[in-house]
Amino acid sequence: MSVTASQVHGAVQTLTQSSDTLFLLLGAIMVFLMHAGFAFLEVGTVRHKNQVNALVKILADFGISALAYFFIGYWVAYGANFFADAQTLSQGNGYELVKFFFLLTFAAAIPAIVSGGIAERARFYPILVATFLTVGFVYPLFEGMIWNGNFGLQAWFETQFGYGFHDFAGSVVVHGVGGWIALVAVLFLGMRKGRIRAGKHTNFAPSNIPFLALGAWILCVGWFGFNVMSAQTLNGISGLVAMNSLMAMVGGIVAALIAGKNDPGFIHNGPLAGLVAVCAGSDLMHPIGALVTGSIAGALFVYLFTYLQNKTKIDDVLGVWPLHGVCGAWGGIAAGIFGQSAMGGLGGVSLSVQILGTLAGVVIALIGALIVYGIIDKVYGLRLSEEDEFNGADLAIHKISSTNED
Repeated sequence: MSVTASQVHGAVQTLTQSSDTLFLLLGAIMVFLMHAGFAFLEVGTVRHKNQVNALVKILADFGISALAYFFIGYWVAYGANFFADAQTLSQGNGYELVKFFFLLTFAAAIPAIVSGGIAERARFYPILVATFLTVGFVYPLFEGMIWNGNFGLQAWFETQFGYGFHDFAGSVVVHGVGGWIALVAVLFLGMRKGRIRAGKHTNFAPSNIPFLALGAWILCVGWFGFNVMSAQTLNGISGLVAMNSLMAMVGGIVAALIAGKNDPGFIHNGPLAGLVAVCAGSDLMHPIGALVTGSIAGALFVYLFTYLQNKTKIDDVLGVWPLHGVCGAWGGIAAGIFGQSAMGGLGGVSLSVQILGTLAGVVIALIGALIVYGIIDKVYGLRLSEEDEFNGADLAIHKISSTNED
């Protein structure tokens, strides 16, 4: 029996589709696992009386995010919905379904980022409402503008400057937007009780360094799925992205080690700062450019977090605004610097566009968060009562502590 050329082509096409679907599914699973990293990073940082709440909040946020993104957010960003029969949805080996799963894990990172900033004094259900609104409307608005060309912003950049805004894996789209949304939420909530004593700032020590470290390690490993598998197809995979992610992570570690003076909290957040910053230009930069990008991000996190905790009334528990908001914005700009061919990069990027696109992300995040958290604060109230905050979110919200001790 002879095999026709069309049969061979069909078999190759099916194999390619299946391989791409599996590739992206593995990426989605790796990024999904990162949410455990977010959870344990928060558990290790907050006081013992708030550890259960940290774990529950991250998982509950993911569930609400999935509903918001499935019914609203994915449609806002990409104009696609799932109101079709299963046979239609599963065409092409279900690649589009797995693509949704992958992009959902990115969208759900927004409330996971916010969670670390608002820890220890936020009410539970009002925050879940905020999660639904930010994942359903605020995040996908900017996501669609950058990754789907909505509202003509990218077309305008290309017409005016010759290049669109480049954010390969979401330094600005995901981390920057999440970090600046978190800043607004933190400002609405105010400082935790006991942070100011005798007119001086008092910092609460992390409750469990091993859990904090575990969270950081899970995030670091998962980040290679976050960055490398943003190619979304096997044909698009790039070893350069993996190498740049590695070097930016290393830069963040070393910078935080030096600037943080051996502090374990800084050392374990340093690699995360570097990885946040390299997302945007990881497919363009030379590895040395990625190393510099990560190093600057690591130092930025240490200095900004220290300043916030000791000099201001911004009580960002895990430092998510400097880590994701500022380092994410730096990553968007860094792609325009180290992505240039003159800096050893692959080129095809404009520094002016990277600055403007980053500012657009910050503005949309701030305005969206002000609307969402402002309304919820007026209608429901965002903060626990003083008594509940004193007793801890574990007992106040979940009626159980993280240990069985009296």
